[in-house]
Amino acid sequence: MAQKQTVLGRIAQLARANIHAMLDAAEDPEKMLDQMIRDYRSSISEAEEAIAQTIGNLRLAEQDRDEDQRAAKEWEGKALAASRKADELRAQGQTAEADRFDGLARIAIERQLSAEAEVRAAEPTITAQTEVVDKLKTGLQQMKAKLDELQRTRDQLVARQKSAAAQAQVHEAVSSIDLLDPTSEISRFEEKVRREEAMVAGRAELASSSLESQFEELKDHSRDAEVEARLAELKARSGS
Repeated sequence: MAQKQTVLGRIAQLARANIHAMLDAAEDPEKMLDQMIRDYRSSISEAEEAIAQTIGNLRLAEQDRDEDQRAAKEWEGKALAASRKADELRAQGQTAEADRFDGLARIAIERQLSAEAEVRAAEPTITAQTEVVDKLKTGLQQMKAKLDELQRTRDQLVARQKSAAAQAQVHEAVSSIDLLDPTSEISRFEEKVRREEAMVAGRAELASSSLESQFEELKDHSRDAEVEARLAELKARSGS
C-alpha cells in the first residue's frame, strides 16, 4: 500500500506542476522541458505498472470473494437438502438416520457461515483497492494530459525560438546593410557623374566660345577686306 501511496503522491505532484512558472525560472526552457518530458514518461510508465499490479490484486481479491459467495450458496443448498432429507426420514420414523442428515445440515451451515465471513472480510479490502485503482487511473489520465501539454509547449517554444532566431538573423543582415549605407555610395557616384557631365558641358561651352570667336575674327577680316576694296574703288574713280 505504501508503494501505491507513493505513486499517487507523485502523480498528484506532477499533475499540479505549474509549467509556465517553471519555464520562467529556467535558464534553458527547452532543455528543462525535454527533461520534464522524460521524467513524465518515466513516471507514467511506473504509474502504469503500479496500476496494472493493483488491478491484478483487485481482480484476484474479487475472484476469491466470488468463489466464497458461490461456496456459501452451495453450502446453503446442501444444508437445505440435508435438512429436508432429515425431515422426510423423521416423518418415516427413521430417527437415527434423520439425526445424521440434520448433522450434515449443521456442517453445511457451518461451512456456509465461514464462506460468508470470508466474503464480508474481503469487501473492505476490495472497496479500498477499487478506490486506489480509480484514483490511479484518474491521476494517470491527468499525467498524460500534462504530458501532452508539455509536448505542445515544447514544440511551440522551439518554433518560437527558431522564428526569433530567423528574425534576429534578418535584423542583423538589415543592420549590416544600414551600416554600409549603399545610398551614400550611390550619391557619391551620382555626384561623380554630375561632375563629369559638367566637365563635358564646360568643354563644349569652351569649344563653342572658341569657335564663335574665330567666326568673329573672320567677320572682322571680311570687313577689312571690304574697306580696302572700297578704298581701291575710290582711288580708281579719282584717277579717272
